[in-house]
Amino acid sequence: MNTIPSTFNEYQINRTVLGGTQANPNAQLDISVIMLNSSGSHLRIQVLENLLNCGVKSIVSVEPNSESYNIEDISRRYPSVKFLIPLEKATDGVLINMAMAELDSKYVLVLRDSLHVPAGFLSKNLAEKFISSDVYCIVPRLLAASGTAVITNFSPSAHRGSFKMMPNQITQDGLPTLYPFNYVGLYNRQKFIYLGGFDYTISSSYWQNADLALRSWLWGERTEVTTTFQISYAEEIPAENVKPDIPYLRFYLKNVLPRFKADHGQIPHFSFLRFFFKSSCGIFEAISQFKEAKNWVNKNKFRFKCDVQHLIENWTDLK
Repeated sequence: MNTIPSTFNEYQINRTVLGGTQANPNAQLDISVIMLNSSGSHLRIQVLENLLNCGVKSIVSVEPNSESYNIEDISRRYPSVKFLIPLEKATDGVLINMAMAELDSKYVLVLRDSLHVPAGFLSKNLAEKFISSDVYCIVPRLLAASGTAVITNFSPSAHRGSFKMMPNQITQDGLPTLYPFNYVGLYNRQKFIYLGGFDYTISSSYWQNADLALRSWLWGERTEVTTTFQISYAEEIPAENVKPDIPYLRFYLKNVLPRFKADHGQIPHFSFLRFFFKSSCGIFEAISQFKEAKNWVNKNKFRFKCDVQHLIENWTDLK
């Protein structure tokens, strides 16, 4: 298993970068956009124009490949858009890390090409309100293509010794949520970098997202939902694989096992057996993973402000 990253974006993959040679002439917001594309959508041109006209500072469009359509022609047409083309397979989190490193705005809005992005979807006044809040991550209200609300409010829970992220049907503006559904959210870029970004060693999209989200809470940051900013899916919403499989183990070691004591986080020695019986690993592999996670937590021990147990017990008191 690969080593847990200790700094932001230390894992790199081969990619091609086109465009981004000019600033957006309509820029008026300290917000940039990362667009995660899974296919060459026929709405691509309209979406780019809507985003640029909305006044975002810059755009990084992460492409599935260079063969679905002529990216070079589009990059010449839109010189203020940077196109990032990975040349090897990578998780969404790794792609977001790379795109985040290309930007310099205070906030970065992560979107997907499965979302409908109309003209004027984000007003200047609303954007300035979000920017001034200084919250780590703001999750917009999401609607399915049918118009029904997508659950974006999740709370931490424990069930039979396993950590759970429980969906909540009722939501209000400003309420805390554990993680941004499907990675869609407005991220404070400097806080994202401070937190280390997404862990490339976690191959599950769901647990990679959950890892950074829970770490942000344990390290004193906040993610909240907003009902004043709304985006709709134009396509079917992909189901998240929430099964606690092998990638869950690293999430578990880094976030669930640590305990907060006095002024720091630590993984107690006695918790090894708890991990070993949960992991289904051989003894030597379990020892190796446990030791690496223990070293990682020790390296970051003073960044911890609480542990999972405290977060669960006090979640309803967060406003």
